[in-house]
Amino acid sequence: MELSAGYSQPPGSPNGFRALAFDVFGTVVDWRTGIARAAAELGLDGERFADAWRARYAPSMDQVRRGELPWMNLDQLQARSLEVLLDEFGAASLSPADRRQLVLSWHRLPPWEDAREGLTRLGSRYLLTTLSNGGFALLTNLTRYAGLRFDCILSAELCRHYKPDP
Repeated sequence: MELSAGYSQPPGSPNGFRALAFDVFGTVVDWRTGIARAAAELGLDGERFADAWRARYAPSMDQVRRGELPWMNLDQLQARSLEVLLDEFGAASLSPADRRQLVLSWHRLPPWEDAREGLTRLGSRYLLTTLSNGGFALLTNLTRYAGLRFDCILSAELCRHYKPDP
């Protein structure tokens, strides 16, 4: 097959794979530390808050999958969950700007210690892509912030459907 000028395909591996797809949250970034830090900066119990917020993650996506909620990207789901969570944590008076910063903290999560080097090494042999429930803006901001190398970003927004869904 002839490829367009300037296109360079990585060599792949002996087993024939040419691309690797990665989930992002928990796999290449440490969501718990990042969210706990952001919550603690606002006077909340950071670790407890991070765990409680993450516990709402799958149920909120399930509501979209079942049609109980219209399609919304992960930032919108996180903002929706945050409203209920702030009431539970006695922080309903948090300003709109602080609420927005909490939602955007998902865009600024620290990578795991070996993630950058690992992706760089893998990227010399494979095309690398995200395969994530995060939205395009979230994943673009996050990978830039964390210095993570991906050739492509695949997001649930592309097909407007959350994984996993057999």
